[in-house]
Amino acid sequence: MTMKMNTSVDKKQRARQLADLLHQTGEDHHIAFKATDGADPDWSIWYADHLREKGIETLLDAKLLKSDLIYLLVLADKKQMSEAPGARWEQFYADFFVNRYIHD
Repeated sequence: MTMKMNTSVDKKQRARQLADLLHQTGEDHHIAFKATDGADPDWSIWYADHLREKGIETLLDAKLLKSDLIYLLVLADKKQMSEAPGARWEQFYADFFVNRYIHD
């Protein structure tokens, strides 16, 4: 039982860390695309590169191909828009990734 609680705490902690990383990535993207007011139809490609550079693989304890990360970012975006359109996107995406990669 203690092991499960630790894993649960670890999942929550990783989700918070990942939400923070995603938030910072969003801020960095907005700065990088300031001339277009942050508009970038290929945002997921930029995010994938940035997240890999900033350690998402270590945070999720997973090896992620760039193409897989792009796909998962777009999938998380579509799920968030359909399932929780008013939710804080960073937390929704973080939960999406943590639930996919961190197992009890």
